[in-house]
Amino acid sequence: MKPRTLHRSFLFATSVVLLAGMPALSFAQDKKQETLIVANETGPNMLDIQGVGANRPAYGVAWLAYDRLMTYGKKKLANGVQSYDFAKLEPELAESWQIAKDGMSVTFKLRKNATFHDGTPVTAKDVKWSYDRALAMGGFPTFQMKAGSLEKPEQFEVVDDSTFKVSFLRKDKMTMPDMAVPVASIYNSALALKNATKEDPWAGAWLKNNTAGGGAYKVASYKPGQEIIYERFDDWKSGPLPKIKRVIQREVPSAGNRRALLAKGDIDMTYEMPPKDFAEMSQEKGNVKVSSVPAENSMIYVGMNVTKPPFDNPKVRQAVAYVLPYDKIMQSAMYGRGAPLFGAKKPVTGTEWPTATSYTTDLAKAKALMKEAGMEAGFETTLSFDLGQGTVSEPMAILAQEALAQINIKVAVNKVPGANWRAALLKKDMPMTINRFGGWLNYPEYFFLWTYHGQNAVFNTMSYQNPAVDKLIDAARFEGDKKKYAQDVKGFIDIAYAEVPRVPVVQPMVDVAMQKNIEGYTYWFHLQPDYRQIYKK
Repeated sequence: MKPRTLHRSFLFATSVVLLAGMPALSFAQDKKQETLIVANETGPNMLDIQGVGANRPAYGVAWLAYDRLMTYGKKKLANGVQSYDFAKLEPELAESWQIAKDGMSVTFKLRKNATFHDGTPVTAKDVKWSYDRALAMGGFPTFQMKAGSLEKPEQFEVVDDSTFKVSFLRKDKMTMPDMAVPVASIYNSALALKNATKEDPWAGAWLKNNTAGGGAYKVASYKPGQEIIYERFDDWKSGPLPKIKRVIQREVPSAGNRRALLAKGDIDMTYEMPPKDFAEMSQEKGNVKVSSVPAENSMIYVGMNVTKPPFDNPKVRQAVAYVLPYDKIMQSAMYGRGAPLFGAKKPVTGTEWPTATSYTTDLAKAKALMKEAGMEAGFETTLSFDLGQGTVSEPMAILAQEALAQINIKVAVNKVPGANWRAALLKKDMPMTINRFGGWLNYPEYFFLWTYHGQNAVFNTMSYQNPAVDKLIDAARFEGDKKKYAQDVKGFIDIAYAEVPRVPVVQPMVDVAMQKNIEGYTYWFHLQPDYRQIYKK
């Protein structure tokens, strides 16, 4: 047996032992209709969506263990996949709401029979405390609230135990949908405050490893880096009671092992697989099916920190954009799964987003730009990526490293563990990154507000600043005239693509592989599986 084969066999055997070692939860034996067994690449680094540095899997915890006032409706896509419907808001914790006649406030009526997991009734005081907390935590949760013009505690009013009012600072199309995203989760304030301290008044330390929610599922067990187990909350009143009673979500970093476990029927579902595996599984005949949806408002890109020479020179950034091996990345890293965001033949028109740049692989142009920048001799730098997304990012990094060497840019590749990636990214000190970003609210100006705006945008990890871009983003957010809105959007896209602080590469697919008896999978903007709709036929 070859050494690599031996190594893979050992990994697979180890994973099976780990998975089968859970008491009464053997993957080979547990085939109950009410239990769902999931394996993924990386899990939540904390249980608190409002905690600064919460990673993408933590979004899934919030979605299941907590409620929001509202949720989104559902729709069927052209390929038959069920998706959330961004255009339709529906009741969740709030049974109804009323917009004021002047359009400057909304009043929610809460479900009077709703309780948290410990049996405490949910009241408007909990809603206000949760919204106040999101504003107070700083970083991502605070910025998310402000993206919907939810900026001041004074906007949130407890009318009575079951009535909650939000006053609007301005007419903003993002305000209502912003109250249906994971950050706007409702916490059990009494429970959280029991675990708060003078130094930690919002119980941030305790909530990293504990939940205080009232969502459809309770977190029965959380072992960071290993597994999270959910159990259904049978007293949940904010929607149809899920058919799945228990979800075992275990981290199995090896994609090959997850694919083998799925093929054997030892797990019900997996995601975060390499595009190659999804491409192959979608063509295979057997007990596995693949659901695929283009990720809305999302891209995989190469970012450059414009505060760090020589990336403060736009000609150097353009040179990088012209030397990246786009076709090779699409073939060898993406296996054709995703929409290319390069090689556009026509200029940007309208408000479609994401849209392709005009950059293509052109070594001669890249070399000429490096010469114009006075950097013909090249330089050394570091390209960092999230190891938790390594199935795509690692081959992409290797291809970029080889291509950049052609214009004398010597690149050291830095692999950052998935649990640490968000914190590393938000320090904004890495010179080059491969990253994936997706905007929850499906507007181009929302994406740019997070990633290009110069006024403390959380995910503007390139530290890019251009007052003209900021002005256009701000104008688009509140513009009511469709023609002027389209001009604003085109304006900020054109400038950003010309100055290219980040190089868009591909709009990725959201792929999930599951047993053929699994039904009800729904695509959500936060990209995490929603087990509330899933069932086994």
